[in-house]
Amino acid sequence: MKVSNLLHFTENHRFCVSREFALGPLEYRLLYALYQPMIGAAAVSVYQTLYQQLPVDKVGCSGLEQQRKLFLSLGIDPGERGRKQVQDLTSLLEAVGLLQTFRRLLVAEEEYIYEYQLAKPLAPAEFFRNQHLTLLLRDKVGKYTVLALKDELTAEEPEELAESQPENLSVPFYDLFQLNTRVIDYELEQALYQAAPAKAASGQPDVVTKGFDYADIIQRFPRGSVNRPHVEAFKYRPDQLAVLNLTAKKYRLSLQETCRLLDEDDLFDEEGRLREEVLKAKANELYRQMRSREEQVVRQLARKAAAEGEEATPAEEKPVEMAYYLEVPTIFQGQCNIHQYNMILRNEPYTLVLERFFPQGSVPDGVLNIFEKIDLNYRLNEEVINVLIHFLHTDRRSWAKSSIEAVASDMLGKQVLTYEQAVDYIREKARYKEQAAKGGYARGGGSRSTARTAKPKPKLPVVTEAAAARKLSEEELERIRRKALKLDGKL
Repeated sequence: MKVSNLLHFTENHRFCVSREFALGPLEYRLLYALYQPMIGAAAVSVYQTLYQQLPVDKVGCSGLEQQRKLFLSLGIDPGERGRKQVQDLTSLLEAVGLLQTFRRLLVAEEEYIYEYQLAKPLAPAEFFRNQHLTLLLRDKVGKYTVLALKDELTAEEPEELAESQPENLSVPFYDLFQLNTRVIDYELEQALYQAAPAKAASGQPDVVTKGFDYADIIQRFPRGSVNRPHVEAFKYRPDQLAVLNLTAKKYRLSLQETCRLLDEDDLFDEEGRLREEVLKAKANELYRQMRSREEQVVRQLARKAAAEGEEATPAEEKPVEMAYYLEVPTIFQGQCNIHQYNMILRNEPYTLVLERFFPQGSVPDGVLNIFEKIDLNYRLNEEVINVLIHFLHTDRRSWAKSSIEAVASDMLGKQVLTYEQAVDYIREKARYKEQAAKGGYARGGGSRSTARTAKPKPKLPVVTEAAAARKLSEEELERIRRKALKLDGKL
């Protein structure tokens, strides 16, 4: 437990214990046979005392109590010496992975609350795979005792079974049970959502379930930052904190990344209010960078595994029903029949299928990169990718990145997961294209027929040269003259 000031950890501070497991006979034996020799009986007693704060048949979080109860249960005198002793014992538990200690600040009461999260002892196989714990136990009890404990706690598989491959005969869930998915019970979903743990397993606050509290942010924000006064103002501006949490949830930002964004320049205006547009722009930029890095890491690991020959065991060939046969493109006529072509699309890796569609197998790097992204990052099934390649070729679509990614995104959005669904998808696209073409021709014909049946424009009288050349009589001239004078106001 890392507490620099002993006045921040006293018997008067309150605490709670949280755990998501219950100890059984095996766990008790592991606790006393493996962990106690490493950390001592006193540390195991602290673990047991914390475990008993919750009833044995319950999981979750205990109520808040003063640490004085914990001190007296352990037989430790409250005081500076007792606090140091509790810190040392909890540190031993934390070092071997049985405990995590967290401190929360209640801003309204200006009080620290301590939370002890208990972890389950490792299973024997996991424990002996952990090099640090095994070596520590060896230093405490000796090599031969460690080997003896391993033999006592684990049972090896018989040699006869090791020579044969197991066949999985287990029945899947949906082979026996069918759930009623037509009725949505909003009350049940809301109750389950509220009962979900409010923090992640790592102990960090979870933005998805409840958002970051003011105390979470202010504890991790730099004291010397120029934006420190503005962040402290969140305590009195819950609307600003809500905007921050909404943005962090939208772009999946951790608490550390959120604090780093709040330390950026131009994030607050002159009045100290949060600039939402700037915050969203910077959060989006950070989100895109993180996503790009994650995709690159996934692709690099996949390339490394392929280079080292870490290939999965080849699966059995999947058959194709005749109802889902795709026509053989012209470039493959004479090379394979319709059955062979569909078996290739259903079972071969997309890299080999791509090479068949390009002359001499020279697939451009840009096309390889986008299909690698679709395979490794978008996690589109290989057989669906092969149908996508067939669709791009037969529909005479562009092999540019935007065109390929548009079709792949549409497939992902429509939950196209199997070969049959992919075939239905491209057939639906073909039907839509035919209907659109027929509809356009009918609309065109209708407009021409409308033009033929439309009424002609009325003829307007036109002043001809003959009418202009006719001379007016004296009476007509006099009438025109009088009318002009009347309009001028002279009559």
